[in-house]
Amino acid sequence: MSRKLPLFKMKSIVKSSRVNRAWLNDHVNDPYVKQAQKEGYRARAAYKLKEIDETLHLIRPGHLVVDLGAAPGAWCQYVSRKLMPKTPTLPTTARAGSRIIALDILPMVAIDGVEIIQGDIGDLRVTALLAEQLQGQRADVVLSDMAPNLSGHGAVDAARIESLVELALDFALMHLKPDGALVAKVFHGSSYDDLFRRFQEGFGAVKRIKPKASRDKSAETYLVGLRPQFPHRHRLDGGVSPL
Repeated sequence: MSRKLPLFKMKSIVKSSRVNRAWLNDHVNDPYVKQAQKEGYRARAAYKLKEIDETLHLIRPGHLVVDLGAAPGAWCQYVSRKLMPKTPTLPTTARAGSRIIALDILPMVAIDGVEIIQGDIGDLRVTALLAEQLQGQRADVVLSDMAPNLSGHGAVDAARIESLVELALDFALMHLKPDGALVAKVFHGSSYDDLFRRFQEGFGAVKRIKPKASRDKSAETYLVGLRPQFPHRHRLDGGVSPL
């Protein structure tokens, strides 16, 4: 004998189904999704980084770029095309000096020219491996599009978001060049002001950018820290940076 679902549960399922259909419809008709498919990007997120980069001119051939939370790889694809374009006008030496290092807890399909590490940035063994992969170099740009799986509980989600941004910030301040930059996704909420203050303390200048490719309903925005300030960081030669 079949059992009927309670009315409140049936309403919840119907509502969820409607939401999923609406999201799918929006996604399929999204101009950035269509453009990503046309240009071979793995996700529409590539256009967020593209707008940030075209606004601030952060990424140039010869740079070392570290992408935190890289999967599925759209940002790495954009960086790869920018650093290593298939054009005879760019000197071979500039292409050869470019490096991209990607880190994500999820597996990622290989991209030409991208060094991929799978692991959790919150694991000290993984961050040590990432630092080792730099091979003594400082990064020109650190990217972080990391976001946690949201639970729906405001305080819990805010803490998770803040933790990821702080991990990216700590890594960037330890490994960026003096004229380097950090691009990090943040969300407007209870932790936003604290994170913005930390950026102000860590960088000579901070820019806030909401790319057009960010969905209208999304609370996400991007903080870009320029010219890191690291008076207590040790130099590669073992000395201490001046105050």
